[in-house]
Amino acid sequence: METLSGANWLWIGFSFFILTMLSLDLGLFNRKAHTIRYREAWIWTAVWVTLAMIFAGLVFYYQGSQRGFEFLTGYLIELSLSVDNLFVFLLIFSYFKVPARFQHRVLFWGVMGALIMRLTMIFIGAALIERFHWIIYIFGGFLIYTGIKMFRQEEIEIHPDKNPVVRLVTRFFPITHHYDEEKFFTKQNGKRVGTLLLLVLVVVEVTDLVFAVDSIPAIFAITTNTFIVYTSNVFAILGLRSMYFLLAGVVEKFVYLRTGLAIVLTFIGAKMLLGATGFHIPIKFSLVFVALVLVGSVVVSLLFPPKSQTTITVDLPPDYE
Repeated sequence: METLSGANWLWIGFSFFILTMLSLDLGLFNRKAHTIRYREAWIWTAVWVTLAMIFAGLVFYYQGSQRGFEFLTGYLIELSLSVDNLFVFLLIFSYFKVPARFQHRVLFWGVMGALIMRLTMIFIGAALIERFHWIIYIFGGFLIYTGIKMFRQEEIEIHPDKNPVVRLVTRFFPITHHYDEEKFFTKQNGKRVGTLLLLVLVVVEVTDLVFAVDSIPAIFAITTNTFIVYTSNVFAILGLRSMYFLLAGVVEKFVYLRTGLAIVLTFIGAKMLLGATGFHIPIKFSLVFVALVLVGSVVVSLLFPPKSQTTITVDLPPDYE
């Protein structure tokens, strides 16, 4: 495994920068709960994409073109997988009837949890690859399997009430069936209980953990440099919050995006398997291929929408009405 030895300041500096941006986000710009409008979503999306490109430029300058292309390819893959995940976030918020003004707060704290979970998974994955090189074959095979499954365009349903984590939380921790403004905890009969917003946050965190199972192996197929893996994940996750409010109303129009992602994941899995046997596909080719497939899938979705759109089915139990 390749690391940036002797450059711990990079981790410290990057972490400090991200925490500062998140503090400004919640403490200054979004201190009061409000509905995120398109203009605000556009601005923040542009901010995070611009910051990612500036960071890519710094990587190119200080670490060389190989690292720079690895970051760009990893960022593009993680961001595209995140866009596909907007579908699920939309379903979760619809299921629990989360008011629009509270959705940013859920996504903000969901991002905080995601950063910690992904950092943990990245270090675990890097350690496994370093100690057990054969695990690359498992990662590669898993990506190809996931890509093949993604080719199937099926009706999307969501049943959080059947989620074992949700059942575990509601069984051992009292959760109210209503919202108390933007609070995650409230008082009921003199006891401290969780609000419905807390349960939504738990579901979002569990969902992101499932997403990470696909995305982490995908980025390891591009590079085993933990700093590049983590930073590309971070920028993609942070940009996801703004993109949710920007694309929530139109993401269902990208009906061929999943097909594009299926091709990308299959390609990345094959790249990982071939790399393990000594045949390395150039990173520049990977970047161009991934970009063309993803852009092509979006363009085709807009130009040639199918007659039957993907159906979103949400079963709302009486408790949450």
